[in-house]
Amino acid sequence: MKKKTLALMMAFATMVAMVGCGSSDAASSAEETTEAAEETTEAEETTEAAEETADDTAEGKKWIIATDTAFKPFEYTDDNGDFVGIDVDILAAIAEDQGFDYELQSLGWDASIAACQAGQADGMIAGASITDERKESGWIFSDGYYDANQSMAVEASSDIAGFEDLSGLSVAVKTGTMSASYAESLSGEYGFTVTYFEDSPTMYQAVVGGQVAACFDDTPIMASNIKDTGISMKILENTGNDPAEYGFAIFNADNQELVDMFNAGLANIKANGTYDEIIAKYLGE
Repeated sequence: MKKKTLALMMAFATMVAMVGCGSSDAASSAEETTEAAEETTEAEETTEAAEETADDTAEGKKWIIATDTAFKPFEYTDDNGDFVGIDVDILAAIAEDQGFDYELQSLGWDASIAACQAGQADGMIAGASITDERKESGWIFSDGYYDANQSMAVEASSDIAGFEDLSGLSVAVKTGTMSASYAESLSGEYGFTVTYFEDSPTMYQAVVGGQVAACFDDTPIMASNIKDTGISMKILENTGNDPAEYGFAIFNADNQELVDMFNAGLANIKANGTYDEIIAKYLGE
């Protein structure tokens, strides 16, 4: 309104000056000047309104975050039917710290990746290891929030003691994971075949039931399941690979803001002790 008033006052002053000179052409020119000033002011007000609307839209955005369904202790359903886990709590703490709104959708590993790639989800947190191969294929990662490696487990009474005992046998992995890549890298050398499953619990049951001789999975995931459920499995020593960090991921560079907020929030919850409390809650570390 200040801009509009000023423009009109200037136009009126110009018109008065011209009329004072006794020129009808000048009066006509003054009217045109006034109209132009009004149009310019209206355009400015329209631009300002659009900018305000854009700001309000950004502030009110709800981010869609995809995750796995059963990856205990990082994401799983507890005895009360609530979806909980390290990833769930870390995301909640970061969102609170950074002041953004989100909806967590439990889709499963493969479906989470597909949803992000299709633009149906903005980001993914599901114990995803940060690797160069994934970065090259379009994953955009946050800073790492947990170090984990992969190892091999067998049925508790199995005589299998290491990779050398797997020749001619089949091992289980979860599709599209680091543990699958790890098993695949060893299969040729040790002569075993790889069988693929969609989730860890089904894979573990295949080991216990004797459908496969062993399975490869993230070490903390297997350790948590063995401890909490009493499933008849054991993790074999000296079968782990080098640790890799888990990271939050996006698949569209337009969502970089979300990664930036995750990184800033992660640094803050590590500094104020919230992160350590979350890890201790689920792993006792």
